[in-house]
Amino acid sequence: MTILENYNSFSGRHWETGSIHNALAHQGIKAPHTGKAYSEEFLLGMSGGINFGYFTFHYSGLPPQLAVLTRNTFDPFQTILERLGSSQEVLQTSTAKKGLSNLIQILEEGKTAIAWADAYSLPYEANKDRADYWAMQPIVVYGIDDSTAWIADRSAVPLQIKIDDLEIARARVKKDKFRAISLDAPNEGKLVSSVNMAIWQCIRIFTEAPPRGTRNNFGLSAYENWSKMLTNTRNKQSWSRFYPAESGHFSAIAGHGPFPGLLDAIFAWGDRGAERTRYATFLSEAALLLENPKLEQAAEEFLNCSITWQNLAAVLGTKELPSLFRANELITKRNELFISQGASALEQIKAINAELSQLKIEWPQNEGSDPDAIAAHRLEIQEAVDQIHAVETKAIRALTEAMS
Repeated sequence: MTILENYNSFSGRHWETGSIHNALAHQGIKAPHTGKAYSEEFLLGMSGGINFGYFTFHYSGLPPQLAVLTRNTFDPFQTILERLGSSQEVLQTSTAKKGLSNLIQILEEGKTAIAWADAYSLPYEANKDRADYWAMQPIVVYGIDDSTAWIADRSAVPLQIKIDDLEIARARVKKDKFRAISLDAPNEGKLVSSVNMAIWQCIRIFTEAPPRGTRNNFGLSAYENWSKMLTNTRNKQSWSRFYPAESGHFSAIAGHGPFPGLLDAIFAWGDRGAERTRYATFLSEAALLLENPKLEQAAEEFLNCSITWQNLAAVLGTKELPSLFRANELITKRNELFISQGASALEQIKAINAELSQLKIEWPQNEGSDPDAIAAHRLEIQEAVDQIHAVETKAIRALTEAMS
C-alpha cells in the first residue's frame, strides 16, 4: 500500500482550485501573507476570479439549455500555477499500467498526485455511465493499494474507488489520458505582481470585450442582455420563446438530467452567492499582500453582490411556484449531501435527481400550464438580475478605483 501519511486535506470544493488547495495544504506549504495554507479563495482570485457568462443552447432531442458562468473559465488551472510560480512535474502515458505506476511514484515522493478523470465515469457521481457526456477534471489521489484508490474530490470526506474504475475515468479523453502532476511550493517573489495581474483580469472580463464570445455573453453587458431576454417576447433568444412556460422554464432554472440549471450555478462549490463571498475573501487577502486597504472596501462591495445572488435564488425558488420551490430545496440538499457525506449519500442524491425529473415531467400540467404566472415570474427574475447588475457595476468600479 502507498498512502500519504496523515492526509487530511478535504476542504477544496472546486475541481481546479480545490485540487490545488488540497495538494499544497497537505504538503504543508504556507502563504506568506497569512501563514496558513493557500486558501481556495486565494486560488480562485489568482485564476482570474469571478465572472459572469450567459449562454443559451438547444441540442436536437433535448430541452433548451441555459449555461451561466460565475468564475473565470479561460484555462484557470494552468493560469493559477503560472501565477503562483509553482513548478510541476507532469507524467503522462497512454497505458493504464504506466499511469498507475506514475501515481505511485508521486506518492512515494511524499507528494499528492493530481490526476485528470472523467466526472461522468467516477462511481461516486450520480450521473455515472452517461456515455454521451464527458468532463475531464483534476482530482487528488492520495493513496493506492492493489485494488483501491483514495481520492479527495470536492467532498469533505475521503472517497474510495476501485483501481479499475479510476483507470476507466482517467482514460476517457485522449488529451488528458492518464495525466498526473505533482506540485512544488509557489515562488513567493511572484505573488505581488501575479495578484495585480489577476485582479485586472477580473476587471477586464466584466468591462471589456471577452477573449472569446461576444459582449452579450460576458460581464456587465451580459447582465443587460439577460435582462432584456427575460421580457422581450420578439427575440428568438428570449425566455418566452427559448424557454417557454410549459417546457423550458423549469429546465432553465432547475436543470435537466446531467445539465445544471440556474440554481446549480448559484449554489455550486459550497458558496451560495455565486462565489462572490469567496472573491471577497480573496480581495481581503490581496489587501494584505499588496498593502492596499482600499481592496478591503472593494471586498465589502462583493459581499453585497453575494447577497443579490442569494436574493435571485430565492426568487427562482419562489413559493408562488411550488415545483420550483421544491426544486430549490432539493438542489440545495443535493449539494450539501455530497459535500458532507460524499459517496455515502449517493443513493439519496439519486433519489433527489429522480424527484427533480418527476417535477419536470409534471411541470406542463402544473405551473407550466399558467403562462401568465410564468410571465410574472420572468419579470421578478428580471428585477433580481437588474439588482445584481447594479450592485456588481458598483463593485467593479470600487475594485478599479482601488487598483488605480
